[in-house]
Amino acid sequence: MSTAITATGEKLVSSAELRELSVRSNVPGIVRAVSHYGAIVVFGALIWLVSSVYGLLWATPLIVAQGYFVAFLFMVVHETAHKTAFRSRALNLVFGHLSSFAIGLPYEYYCLFHWDHHRYTQDPARDPELLVGAMPASDTQLAIAYSGLRQVAFRLGLMLRHGLTGNASAPWIPQAKRHIVVKEARLYLTGYAVLLLASLALHTMILLWVWIVPLVVGQLFLRPYLYAEHTGCDRTRSAFQNTRTTYTGIFTKWFAWNMPYHVEHHAYPSIPFHALPKLNGIVDEQIAYRGRGYLAVTRETWDWFRRERRNRAAGISGS
Repeated sequence: MSTAITATGEKLVSSAELRELSVRSNVPGIVRAVSHYGAIVVFGALIWLVSSVYGLLWATPLIVAQGYFVAFLFMVVHETAHKTAFRSRALNLVFGHLSSFAIGLPYEYYCLFHWDHHRYTQDPARDPELLVGAMPASDTQLAIAYSGLRQVAFRLGLMLRHGLTGNASAPWIPQAKRHIVVKEARLYLTGYAVLLLASLALHTMILLWVWIVPLVVGQLFLRPYLYAEHTGCDRTRSAFQNTRTTYTGIFTKWFAWNMPYHVEHHAYPSIPFHALPKLNGIVDEQIAYRGRGYLAVTRETWDWFRRERRNRAAGISGS
């Protein structure tokens, strides 16, 4: 069953519409990337300036804001993994690796991981997103999961395992690709080591405060956003039942590269981010899970995790 077919078997987008919507372009991606990286540069400069003149404490709000922009570079990684951020394959690869390096998530590894996520969305036995994240066993573990700290630690540990041991075995990594994943991890680790040594040699902590700390803080924004995509949705093949679209403001849609239109993306992953609003106008009425802002959806997903934990304890299977 195609993920683009509704529960009643309807195909909502014609072949002609799909061809039109799937046209890729460099311009929207360049505009979005320049604005995203531009925000990081501006806030990074402000953090350096304010902390230098007034002290680090006064730069705290700027560090929090910077965290949002740095953490949401994940969305650049995601869109370039689909090779739909730009028409140019080279631009997809350049911005994909640059953004992956910035958030500590090796690009080639993520492409393989994400491909299986699309193939097996909401399949507990095969969806990598469900396989790598154990169900939180308490409210404390749930809070840690929502902080994103668990995921950051997992990424770091995975990269170290791939790079230091050469072991890149996982169901979503084909045998023929494992050497690429290992080489990539080693290159990323080498890059981080060079930046650390350079910072020590120059006696500067600028990268810590404009990049590393914001990346960690920014998980508080990113993780609830990511949980909104599928948590509590049905375990079916149809993207119209197993994924959630969250209706939100222009700011979030801009820096999330239109991925709040997530049902649309999963149903038609070949359609680039800039065409998703138009696609939403075609398929909107068939979307089963419709979030009304991320605060409301975060309450829903938090309640779902707690309810699912109780159900499992009682021997009841959830959605």
